[in-house]
Amino acid sequence: MSAHKAAHHVPVWHQGNDPRHDLDEQAEMDSAMREVMIRGKRFIDRGLPVLILGETGTGKELLARALHAYGARRAEPIVALNCASIPETLIESELFGYARGAFSGALPGGMKGKLAQAHGGTLFLDEIGDMPAAQQARLLRALSEREITPLGAAAPVALDFQLICATHQRLDALVEAGLFRADLYYRVAVGVLHLPPLRERSDLRALALAIAQEESGRAVTITSAAWQHLLACEWPGNVRQLRAALRYACAVARNAHIEEGDLPHELLRVRAHAESRLHASAPRSAPPQVSADPHTKRGAQRERVLRVLAHTRWNLSVAARDLGICRSTLYRQLKSLGIPHIRDSGATLVDGESLALSDALESERAQAGLGRPGRPRFA
Repeated sequence: MSAHKAAHHVPVWHQGNDPRHDLDEQAEMDSAMREVMIRGKRFIDRGLPVLILGETGTGKELLARALHAYGARRAEPIVALNCASIPETLIESELFGYARGAFSGALPGGMKGKLAQAHGGTLFLDEIGDMPAAQQARLLRALSEREITPLGAAAPVALDFQLICATHQRLDALVEAGLFRADLYYRVAVGVLHLPPLRERSDLRALALAIAQEESGRAVTITSAAWQHLLACEWPGNVRQLRAALRYACAVARNAHIEEGDLPHELLRVRAHAESRLHASAPRSAPPQVSADPHTKRGAQRERVLRVLAHTRWNLSVAARDLGICRSTLYRQLKSLGIPHIRDSGATLVDGESLALSDALESERAQAGLGRPGRPRFA
């Protein structure tokens, strides 16, 4: 174990680490990650199909490889296919393969598909929500019958593998929209694991320090000013974005000492822009009382989101930019924080929070002689 892991007991997923060690050490992280690890091991022990759900950059493929390395099939290969990166015209041959002379332009000896390559080991289908409908039907049949007939072949090929799928999308919503087969969904979504986004993890400080030390190759110190930016960022790109930011900081820092100015300019600009907008929207009198508890992390986040929404008149695109997150992430935050969209709740929110914040802003504008603002814009 490296020095920074011995000091902080925080594993960092990357290709160089033995994923079995990473899986065991994840139990020393926050409670959500610990539950993911415990359930993941149980699913693999029982041979259940595993579906990993999580936002982009949370480490879905690395978790899949760690689960493979933990299981009884670890001596066999793990075969990965990103369903979103392969053209629809090629995904069939990639998945199921083809025999010699199956079609014009085929390889002379044919091609072994990913399903057959994974025989005895693990098949990892990343971004399975992007799989074309026609291939969903063939995959369902292969999973049901445990065999596949490559294009142009005369005899079927037996299949025996551990199936792990991953996606950043909500497959249940795709099923309701008719974009994903319900019967295939019930096949792959047996052991479901939810990877938490980085902004919801309690180990951000330890994880950031571990990544910084790994990127630097030696002990790293981070100033309090730099920590304020790192801890305040919403990290829409999750661990992948955090690693990229720290890789940059370690490259420009002197003597493994990361200061505020060593962080990427985008990170500094997002926080500075959000703070300036929040400062401009703050009422000169005492702030209005809201139902959220400001002493809790969730309450403070809820109050901050509501204040930005009120200042931007519920323009979600502008609010997301001020918060330093993408629009889809803001939608998820509204749901997790119990904030209904203004178009779904009329002119007020639950407990009158939005109305109180809007009144405060109107009062400030009146004192400044700016008059009453127009109707809220709907994003």
